[in-house]
Amino acid sequence: MFCKECPVLVIRPRYWISVLLLTLVTVLSISARPAFADDEGGRKVKNKVQPVYPDLAKRMNVTGSVKVEVVISPNGTIKSTKVIGGHPLLIEPAVDAIKKWRFEPGSEETTTTVEFRFNNN
Repeated sequence: MFCKECPVLVIRPRYWISVLLLTLVTVLSISARPAFADDEGGRKVKNKVQPVYPDLAKRMNVTGSVKVEVVISPNGTIKSTKVIGGHPLLIEPAVDAIKKWRFEPGSEETTTTVEFRFNNN
C-alpha cells in the first residue's frame, strides 16, 4: 500500500486527524479562561468587580481585551472612563464593571489604564 506519489496526508489520515484534534483541544484548554483585569496604576484597588461575559459574545466565540482609561477621584471612586480599544460586544460589560471599582483614597485625581481580557469558556 505504499505509494511514492501519494501525499503523506492520504497515507496516514488517522494520524493527521489525531494530531489536529490534539492541537484543537490544547488550544481550547489554554484559552478557556474567564474575563479578568490588569490595572496599571499606582493606587491600590479596594473593591474589584469582574465584568459579565455577554451571552451573545459567548455564542459568537468573541474573545479579546478591552482597555479603559479611568480617572479616579480623590475619594477613590471612578470619576470618568474612556474606552481606548476593544470589541464592541465587550466594551459595555467592561465599563460597567470598572465603574463599580473602588480605590484607596488619595490626595488628588489619578488617571490609569485598566485592561480586561475576555476568553470564552
